[in-house]
Amino acid sequence: SIGVTNMSRRHAVIRRLTAVETLGCTQVICSDKTGTLTQNKMTVVEHTGDTALLAAAMALCNDAALTDGGAQGEPTEAALVNFAAQQGCDKRRLETLQPRAAEAPFDSSRKMMSTVHRTDSGFVQYTKGAPDEVLRRCTAFVEDGQIRPMTEEKRAEILAENHAMADKALRVLAAAERFWPGGLPEDVKPESLEQQLCFIGLAGMIDPVRPEVKDAIRECRSAGIRPVMITGDHKDTADQATTGSALDGMSDEELAQAVGQYGVYARVQPEHKVRIVNAWRRRGAVTAMTGDGVNDAPSIKSA
Repeated sequence: SIGVTNMSRRHAVIRRLTAVETLGCTQVICSDKTGTLTQNKMTVVEHTGDTALLAAAMALCNDAALTDGGAQGEPTEAALVNFAAQQGCDKRRLETLQPRAAEAPFDSSRKMMSTVHRTDSGFVQYTKGAPDEVLRRCTAFVEDGQIRPMTEEKRAEILAENHAMADKALRVLAAAERFWPGGLPEDVKPESLEQQLCFIGLAGMIDPVRPEVKDAIRECRSAGIRPVMITGDHKDTADQATTGSALDGMSDEELAQAVGQYGVYARVQPEHKVRIVNAWRRRGAVTAMTGDGVNDAPSIKSA
């Protein structure tokens, strides 16, 4: 009853008393990163490529709206619209010049989205997403206003820039374009649109860690609880990390054996979160999951 009283003071609702007892026995806490460990207030702090073109692409291939008070929408997208506005690219004006005619919405399996816009000279497509995924689909790049064929040297240079930003704990997105001078493409499915792209540049943004996180991690460890971070971001943002694609190559039994080696899981899908939680449970650990996104719900239920 003392535990329930203390939790009620923290505005926590408990439906079953056994939940409090189990919480007190927790050995592993798996945590989503964005919005849980961080403040969910993204800001672009570094970028590469043609600034004006990058800003226009990031603003138009984007579902956030620009208002007089700043961008409104999902934090990452809002950060990109605000970045564009700071470069003199007002999304409201851009949309009147290049109205959206078609789109391939973001999908976590593709890790990108694309929009097609009408212009005076035909249609232009902008694609933004995970740098490694976008770059894989690029056959050209923009440099000094010229479109040049993609080379292995340029690809390596872009990947190095991506890694350098990730090493600073930045979340990095890439932008690319594709021209459709003959008219709006009949097939606007992702597999048709997201090919033969022309690379534009990278935008690196930071989502500050919540100030209370370090103390919370310290308290967990002093209480014998293992904290585990799960993120959709790049592996280079932390040590002792593995990726969702690496998990795909493991059986559930192999994951249960290896799960204790990793403190960070990167580039994960919702199903990976469930597998991580269940792997710890297979090892006999009382496991908790915390996160504020819809994609956290399955793993929270498993925990």
